[in-house]
Amino acid sequence: MSHLDFSFFTWGVVSSFIVKGLLFSIQLTIIAMLGGIVLGTLLALMRLSAKPWLALPATGYVDLFRSIPLVMVILWFFLLIPKLTGHSLGGALSAMITFTFFEAAYYSEIMRAGIQSVSRGQVFAGYAVGMSYAQCMKLIVLPQAFRNMLPVLFTQTIILFQDTSLVYAVGEYDLLKGFEVAGKNYNRPIETYLVAAVVYFAICFSLSMAVRQLQKKIAIIR
Repeated sequence: MSHLDFSFFTWGVVSSFIVKGLLFSIQLTIIAMLGGIVLGTLLALMRLSAKPWLALPATGYVDLFRSIPLVMVILWFFLLIPKLTGHSLGGALSAMITFTFFEAAYYSEIMRAGIQSVSRGQVFAGYAVGMSYAQCMKLIVLPQAFRNMLPVLFTQTIILFQDTSLVYAVGEYDLLKGFEVAGKNYNRPIETYLVAAVVYFAICFSLSMAVRQLQKKIAIIR
């Protein structure tokens, strides 16, 4: 380890190479999380529907995206959409759309479990006072489902943040790409990848601790 030299790693390097990638990774994570939760909730409601024309397409969607690697979906979308439409969306927009649709399959299963965790008696009570199905979901079931599943939703979001490094496949400048470029410019690839590992660990471990504290608070509320 004596040949390792981290002296080049200054704030100038961080501001020039790392910050840009970190901001894109955070932006991609937030957009995919919000879009994935919204779409995933709709898919969960469709899967729980008694109508086959709603349940079957949702089940097929979830099973499809949960059965193939994310990097393959990124490449498919990035390469095939321009051929089908004649217009290129660019790496950033392609990544945001791909991550949103891909993560929706995972958020869907989380939300489905959350919805099923709410007692059916509460739904029947809502029907008894004249509420419609939509009102029961909006006012009774979904608020409790979100609260029950918050720790799991945030855990999936941490995984999503880690997966943003896969945008290298379409040439986008994420956090890992920033470290890679810095390593090439200073001819210190080993050092930069080691620092990248430490940064990813620090961010994800801190978020995991926050999720653990949130889980304890939710357990107390229950």
